[in-house]
Amino acid sequence: TDDVGTSESNQTLSDNRAKAVKDYLVKQGVAESRLLSTGYGEEKPVADNKTAAGRAKNRRTEMTARNF
Repeated sequence: TDDVGTSESNQTLSDNRAKAVKDYLVKQGVAESRLLSTGYGEEKPVADNKTAAGRAKNRRTEMTARNF
């Protein structure tokens, strides 16, 4: 999530974004027990938040596939 807005609202947005991806994958047939969703809010930017392009890159989701 970019740094526009309060830290609290960005954390909520990030949590909701992560949950939406998880919910979609469950609807596609992935076992919920194989998934963990975590929102990082403003904690892990991949780009500078000073530009629109950088902020766009920070509004993202990342996934790691694991075998349990």
